[in-house]
Amino acid sequence: MTLFEKIIAGEIPADFVHKDDLCVAFRDIDPQAPTHILIIPRKPIPRVGRAGDEDKAILGHLLLVARDIAEELGFIDEASEGFRLVINHGKDGGEAVPHLHVHLLAGRQMAWPPG
Repeated sequence: MTLFEKIIAGEIPADFVHKDDLCVAFRDIDPQAPTHILIIPRKPIPRVGRAGDEDKAILGHLLLVARDIAEELGFIDEASEGFRLVINHGKDGGEAVPHLHVHLLAGRQMAWPPG
């Protein structure tokens, strides 16, 4: 069982900002920006490269939930400076937990290229 599965199951506490039938979202305990939220599917998909065609609805849902959270936090309105969404795949991609998740980062200038 991954760390994220334990959080979803309620075995590990988290600062949730969203919960629904397909995913949960909570604040990262080691934030890389002033706002750093993880959006995680309840279904244990190891990483984006292992998602199947049957996961299309979940993948789209994760991005729409990220959009909704960004809007609720004020990062989409005209006065906002924006936000970044990140999905890591594998060790070289920066993946730390083998359970697909979307990082929502905001509240500071993001460099390019990243990492």
